[in-house]
Amino acid sequence: QVQLVESGGGLVQPGGSLTLSCEASGFSLDYYSIGWFRQAPGKVREGVSCTSNSGGSEYYADSVKGRFTISRDNTQDVVYLQMNNLKPEDTAVYSCASSALTVQALCRTGLGDFWGQGTQVTVSS
Repeated sequence: QVQLVESGGGLVQPGGSLTLSCEASGFSLDYYSIGWFRQAPGKVREGVSCTSNSGGSEYYADSVKGRFTISRDNTQDVVYLQMNNLKPEDTAVYSCASSALTVQALCRTGLGDFWGQGTQVTVSS
């Protein structure tokens, strides 16, 4: 069964850090761009960060540049999102998606082929 599974969400204080993981099963991530997206209640889903199949190309939303870092380990079929200096406005459900699109196209359109179920990130004191 093809699926993506996110983990690593939780409750963190402002200024804190979390690392999210997106693990693939049933297929290899080697050939796909992977994106992290988030959606807060009442807001449109936002492309946070995307990485190309090789990891050589990355995209970050302006709102997270300098704070979030995406990385991938294709030998383990996992993509990470390291989130530092978290802010209350980062609170959302974070989901990962795979796609054959470029990183910019994936992050800007949200047209992923497979999606995980999402993991909640809450930034609050």
